[in-house]
Amino acid sequence: MPRKPDPEAQYRISVHIDKGYRYASTQPAQVDPETGRRTYRRIHWGTVDENNRFIPGKSYIFASLEERSKLIFPEGWDLSETEKLSGKRKPGRPVVESQDENRLYGDIWLLEKIAEATGIRKDILKTFGGNREMTDAVMTLAVYLLCGKGTYNQLSSWQRIAKAPYSKPLTSPYITKLTQMITEQNRIDLLKLRAARLKSHELCAVDSTSRSAWGDSLADIHYGRNKDHLSLPQTLEVVVYTLDGHMPVYYRTFAGNTPDSRSLETILHDLDAAGFKDVVLITDRGYESIRNLELYIDKGQPMIMGTKVGQKHVQEQIEAFGTFDHHPEGMEIDTEGRIYYKQFDLEYQIEGRRDNVKKADRLKLNLYFDPVRRSSDLLDLDVAITTQRKALNSIMADRTPLDDDTTIKRAYCYYKLKYNETTRILEGFELNEKKVAKKKREAGFFANTTLKIKADPVLTQHHYKLRDEQEKYFNMMKGIMGADRQRNWSESGKTGRLFILFVAQILGCYLGNVRKSKLNDKFSSIPDVLGEMRPIRYIEHPNTNAFITPFVGHQVDICEAFGFDIPEGCAPEYVVRKTNKGKPGRPRKNKLVVKE
Repeated sequence: MPRKPDPEAQYRISVHIDKGYRYASTQPAQVDPETGRRTYRRIHWGTVDENNRFIPGKSYIFASLEERSKLIFPEGWDLSETEKLSGKRKPGRPVVESQDENRLYGDIWLLEKIAEATGIRKDILKTFGGNREMTDAVMTLAVYLLCGKGTYNQLSSWQRIAKAPYSKPLTSPYITKLTQMITEQNRIDLLKLRAARLKSHELCAVDSTSRSAWGDSLADIHYGRNKDHLSLPQTLEVVVYTLDGHMPVYYRTFAGNTPDSRSLETILHDLDAAGFKDVVLITDRGYESIRNLELYIDKGQPMIMGTKVGQKHVQEQIEAFGTFDHHPEGMEIDTEGRIYYKQFDLEYQIEGRRDNVKKADRLKLNLYFDPVRRSSDLLDLDVAITTQRKALNSIMADRTPLDDDTTIKRAYCYYKLKYNETTRILEGFELNEKKVAKKKREAGFFANTTLKIKADPVLTQHHYKLRDEQEKYFNMMKGIMGADRQRNWSESGKTGRLFILFVAQILGCYLGNVRKSKLNDKFSSIPDVLGEMRPIRYIEHPNTNAFITPFVGHQVDICEAFGFDIPEGCAPEYVVRKTNKGKPGRPRKNKLVVKE
């Protein structure tokens, strides 16, 4: 009869000697799904010296508290080094035990306070099972994107001059190990926690941007519509940004050649899995399609979707206005926005399972007309027609061969060309009257479609225009944070990098929103605010408590704008306050008395 397997065997730690090094390791078993064979992999949790003193390694440091508690160490081992990890420290400011330090701290202090105010530090800690080391490391990598300069190769050097949340040097191998330990499950867990913080009926803009890449090792790297106009392959990064809280709440990457309209189904599936309830999604015209409209109706998802005026049902409403001089008859005017508008009820139904029919709930088309925009559109049309005609006359006179069909169709879109298919020599051309008439008819009109929304066209358009704020999110990502390129080469590493970038964006968006609303007259950008705080230093001497230098000048104004309390002993010496008599003034000074 075979011996019963010991369920605790995979957690028992033993010494594994390899090339003269003593490792504390376990050998958990795993079954190959293809062959069914049982194999064993060795995990090194740290090293062991000759006195059996266990020194934690990266695997132990970044493991969750639950995973650590399962490990069974041999009796007699010295585990004192594990007690020094931040997750096991007692409350209170620790006494400095290392060498003398004098490091920059003000900008990091501000971002750590923002992490507490937004709850992102608490959410990260919960995501990683209470592991403070992992949380501090992720926070350090996120803070560096806003405070540091250069790539992560310079991070360990930056840690020597700045008081980062994580004390150990984050070298390139260390960062690689860390980012590869962040999983898709961690991403979903964090998104669930962020979703739980949203208000009911929160307005959330959905949009994407391209991130170029030099390499081709990642599966998602493909050539697509590069929004930076670079001849490089790319990935497509989608973000859901809350327009009420002014920060991102969801992210995902797609292949670089994925159209926005084809990504919506995956996004809705993710949002449902992450617990996003009662949010209103706002998308631009790139996400418009009949398939996506049916997805919205099937899921009962409230939405505001930009709509192309070239759509058949929109064209029918525009044609119904007939000819007009100043504006179409029957449209109302928004006196503040200075545009005309009209709302139409739409009927649409989809077939569900077992011949069930689901009708759209409050599906409406909002059509707008802008006379100023119409004038500009008609002028642009005349300029395009004239420019294309001159270019075609020049090509025909010089008998220059035409480019490929796709290029000439885009370059000379208002003309019908006649050319020799063999030599591609232009023989003649004529104006496409039907296309020009359609363009003139659409001039000045724009539209959006809503589902399950109780709002008039004016309020709907106001909500839709708020999505422009999301472009600042992408500008910050590609500008201040230097995340305009893919800088990793493994799939697992990419998951971790995007996780960290998402955390950094939450910090940056909160900082940028407060700066714009309360500090715009003093600071013109996020780097200006961080630069003002940076000179504050964190001073450490062995066997003494740490010391933070005073907050002065605009540093005090920044703390007041954010509502953060200045650390004890760092505030200005004299502050205006009310005395017992109700009059403002400085506190009474202590007097020096000379003894005779």
